[in-house]
Amino acid sequence: MVTAITGGNFGDEGKGKMTDLLAAKADIVVRFQGGANAGHTIINDYGKFTLHMLPSGVFHRHTENIIASSAAFDPDDFFNELKMLKENGIPEPMVRVSSRTQLLLPIHKEQDKLEEQRLGKNSFGSTKSGIAPFYSDKYAKRNFQISELYSSNIKDKIRCFCEDKNKFFNAFYGVPNALYVNDLTDYLMDLRDKLTPYLFDCPYYMSDAIKSDRHILLEGQLGALRDVDNGIYPFVTSSSPLAGFGSVSAAIPPYEIKSIISVIKAYSTCVGAGAFVGELFDEAANELRKRGGDSGEYGAKTGRPRRIAWFDCVSARYGCMVQGATEVALTMLDVLGYLDKIPVCVAYRINGEITEKFPETYLLDDAEPVYEYLDGWKCDISDICSYDDLPEAAKSYIEFIEKRIGVPITMISNGPKRDQIIYRNTDYK
Repeated sequence: MVTAITGGNFGDEGKGKMTDLLAAKADIVVRFQGGANAGHTIINDYGKFTLHMLPSGVFHRHTENIIASSAAFDPDDFFNELKMLKENGIPEPMVRVSSRTQLLLPIHKEQDKLEEQRLGKNSFGSTKSGIAPFYSDKYAKRNFQISELYSSNIKDKIRCFCEDKNKFFNAFYGVPNALYVNDLTDYLMDLRDKLTPYLFDCPYYMSDAIKSDRHILLEGQLGALRDVDNGIYPFVTSSSPLAGFGSVSAAIPPYEIKSIISVIKAYSTCVGAGAFVGELFDEAANELRKRGGDSGEYGAKTGRPRRIAWFDCVSARYGCMVQGATEVALTMLDVLGYLDKIPVCVAYRINGEITEKFPETYLLDDAEPVYEYLDGWKCDISDICSYDDLPEAAKSYIEFIEKRIGVPITMISNGPKRDQIIYRNTDYK
């Protein structure tokens, strides 16, 4: 059985906790896209952790954790996170890296920083983790697939890569000699030796896993609205966070994905540039940001304050639609317990017209939220374990959202800890 867990909005929805929770019943957790440009925060018996490169199943001893072929594999972050787990007394996890995965190199991070500086006020709000330069080189067929490090022609490719990068850096940023052949050769050869124990042939391995009826969990990074094709382009990531892309990266037939869980938050947040309909800038935003999550609403990778808005049915419905969501996990419901009335965006007003459809990016700057107001429940719900025990106003809020997005809400997170979860009409209990 293959399940995908993905973000239904901009990312920052609380996927780390939900993936950690679902990994308890999974045999294999597969990180299928993106790199160390975002983080999944997990709180468990070992403490609080933020993972940027490792799959979120690493805290379960029985779970295999796979970095699949389309991920932007940052080896430095990979080894640093393994070291961090060891230093915190966590048993060594089972981790595999596809030999077809491509390497995100330090030069990609440097290029990312220089490009954001060059763009100035027109920058895209990059985390400067090298993601866009990595994927640019991938599709220009310049990157290094890990398996290539074992090729007899590797030194020729290193020389060509250095020549291309040096010409580019000099022309665009006035930086001569950004890369030296000997330095990059030493780095890659050392990396080859360190990575060898983790490498495997992903397509054949996953094919065998499916034939053996192993439970596979595909873990996406960021969210649907940051998808490079269907998101708010150009304010997007450089890969596809959609569940369908998981089948490509993990070499799994798309028809094997039986369940797609989209994670959405009980209010809206995002980190990075681009239109964000209904964004709050007043004291209401500050209060919600302060109360949000275990440490407030700040980016797990950048530490930047997250942009805040009330729940947006328009974007959430669209995100779930393009994900192909079969069910939704709603997070951070407990955060809203202080409010008398809770605004919910049910439509956009664009140039005088009311629409419930999420539009192309160029129209979003002119979109104004149309709100309905629901009663708050004015109490702490973090200790509640059963849906029936929730206050009627909280249940009404959940059911209102569920009707508007058109996907069943089967799990409700009412706190940051593993056991703060309410199951509703689901097999994951």
